[in-house]
Amino acid sequence: MSGGDDSTSSPERAPAIQAVKLPTGFSAPDRSTSTEFWVVRHGESTWNVLGRYQGQTDVPLSLEGRLQASMLAERLVGQTFAAVYSSDLSRALETATVVAERLESAPKVQIDAGLREIDVGVLSGRDTRQIRQDYAEYLEALRLDPWATRRPGGESMEDLFARAGASFQAMRERHPGQRVLVFTHGGVVRVAVGLALGGVPQNAWARLSVTNTSVTRVLLSPEGGTLLGFNDAAHLELLNQATEADDVLGPDVQGGEGTGQAS
Repeated sequence: MSGGDDSTSSPERAPAIQAVKLPTGFSAPDRSTSTEFWVVRHGESTWNVLGRYQGQTDVPLSLEGRLQASMLAERLVGQTFAAVYSSDLSRALETATVVAERLESAPKVQIDAGLREIDVGVLSGRDTRQIRQDYAEYLEALRLDPWATRRPGGESMEDLFARAGASFQAMRERHPGQRVLVFTHGGVVRVAVGLALGGVPQNAWARLSVTNTSVTRVLLSPEGGTLLGFNDAAHLELLNQATEADDVLGPDVQGGEGTGQAS
């Protein structure tokens, strides 16, 4: 049997074409089917100032909050977005209105109640001291299971993730390949991060600090997501303070003690 006749050998196959890879080894997202969300937490509210839990209680912006919104508007002046969405709660909607007026073509703000803050139930209007005094059993349950424990008469982070996640999915389906601006609340910003990362470890939710009027950018596609930027509040550098307390972290987070793990 002759081993030197190459004429009968199989033709060499061309190398398979592989997907474009990022330096990290992950496939680059398909921008034509993905939606880039700029997700903004509302400006400081009057109850942020007082250290009270808000949840879905409709609390207006403080004077500082309106100034924060104006500074964000100045930063985004002339920017173009395919759509602007907001929670129906006034602290988010007022922030959205101030900013949208300065955008290219001043787009109409579309309301989506699914973008509301987590429902804190009977905790609304109470401060940390009152909650520690009256709801010790709830706080212990929250410490043991921060993901699935519901606020008394309200929602858990799991509930919030399902509700707000459905809103982001609907917006993504309406705006493939486009950029969308969303005005919402600290808890929902965390949901956006979770969608981008494919989930967030249970105990990490309270470690995501979200400043008033900060911008978090995520790219969401049918296959998954990418976190592009988190908690960008560079427009507030000239202000003395922008609170990071919210209805997930707890009102006195800035004191270093707070209910960051249990609120």
